[in-house]
Amino acid sequence: SMEDTAQNQAILAAFGAGSQLGLLAYSRSHESEADHMGIRYMAKAGYDPSVAPDLWVRMGRGSTQPPEYLSTHPSHERRTADLKKLMAEAKKLYQAAPQRYGLGVRLN
Repeated sequence: SMEDTAQNQAILAAFGAGSQLGLLAYSRSHESEADHMGIRYMAKAGYDPSVAPDLWVRMGRGSTQPPEYLSTHPSHERRTADLKKLMAEAKKLYQAAPQRYGLGVRLN
């Protein structure tokens, strides 16, 4: 019947939207994992990891982002907070680096 068809279409649309949101969450988790790996590599290479959260603070100034649940990337605020949580681990890796370069060259 026409009513069953409309109901089936509504169910499929909801499933598709839900699947899309699930894929976005999966992408955000990959981005967060990449941030974690990045700050560790940065510290092991001898660059001061304390500047990593500041990058996302600067990225957030004057920019607009879609709501996090509709994005493939974590919000700038979440990335900043997550990197700050990783700072103790990253600082230990930085202190153990064979050569430390500090903050490196400022790129403006």
